[in-house]
Amino acid sequence: MKEGKSFQITQNEVLSAYKAVKANKGAGGVDRVDFEMFEKNWKNRFYTLWNRMSSGTYFPKPVRGVEEIPKKKGKVRLLGIPTIERPHSTDGTKKQVGTTYRANLL
Repeated sequence: MKEGKSFQITQNEVLSAYKAVKANKGAGGVDRVDFEMFEKNWKNRFYTLWNRMSSGTYFPKPVRGVEEIPKKKGKVRLLGIPTIERPHSTDGTKKQVGTTYRANLL
């Protein structure tokens, strides 16, 4: 099993990331969980996600490939849709890392 790294992330940071994902009207990923399904068990899903992120045991699920996007020189790449919880973790992590780097650079 891979070993994760824990870091301090608040529940408010995870909630803020969730709101940003929802405002962007994201779709369900490989797990086929949409916002309606995610919110049916909101407290448990939210706590589990935050707990895994803060303890270093969160590993994102793969993305769902939906269509090929043309690139330069005739190449293509697959457009992937992440699960609803994945952008929370990514956005929350980016904010945390950005805050840490800014604090260390100033």
